[in-house]
Amino acid sequence: MEFGKQQDPGRRIVGLSSVLILHVLLVWGLVNGLARKAIELLPAPIETKILDEVKTDEEPPPPPPPPQLDIPPPPFIPPPEINIASAPPPTNAITVTHTPPPVAAPPQPVASGIHKAPLVKAKACREPDYPAVSERLGEIGTVQLQLLVGVDGKVTDSKVEKSSGFDRLDKAAIAGLSRCKFEPGTVDGKPEPAWAQIKYTFRKQD
Repeated sequence: MEFGKQQDPGRRIVGLSSVLILHVLLVWGLVNGLARKAIELLPAPIETKILDEVKTDEEPPPPPPPPQLDIPPPPFIPPPEINIASAPPPTNAITVTHTPPPVAAPPQPVASGIHKAPLVKAKACREPDYPAVSERLGEIGTVQLQLLVGVDGKVTDSKVEKSSGFDRLDKAAIAGLSRCKFEPGTVDGKPEPAWAQIKYTFRKQD
C-alpha cells in the first residue's frame, strides 16, 4: 500500500451518491407507509381504572320470605253407612226376666200408749242416815236426785240433779234412797223402767 497517494475523486463521488440515494429511499418508504405499518405493529396502550374498594362489613340483605300458598282443605268425605242386620234370636234361647223385688210398705207408726211415771216418796221407805260429821258441823240442805226405777220397783241407777252444797249429804241421800222400793212406771198398764225425781232435805233435829 502506498502512503501519500491521493484517492480517486470519482470513486468518492460514487460512494456519496449511493449513501444519498439510500437515505432518499428510506425517507420515501417512511412517508409511503412503512412508518404506519411499524406503528400498527406496536401494541395498544393499556387502560387502567381505579375501582372503588368493595366493602365487606355490610351484611347482605335477608332473603325474601317464601310466598304463602293457600292450601285448600281436603274435601269432606262422609263415612259409609253400614247397616248391620240383627239376627233373629235362636229358637232355643232362654229369656231371663228380672222381676224387681217388691217394695216393702213403710212401717206403721206404733201408737203411743198411756205412760205413767213411777211413784216415789221418801216417806215410803227408811230415811237416809244423817252423817254425824255433818250434823256436828251444822250442815243442812236439800238434795234433788234422779232415780231409775225398774219393773220390780227397785232403784237400778241414780244421779244428783241438784246438790245440797255438801258432798257428804249428797252421798248419804243416794245411799239411803237407793235402798227403797217404789211403784214402777207403766205403759198401757205394763211396768217398764223409768226415771223419777225425788227431793230430800237434811235439817237439824230438835
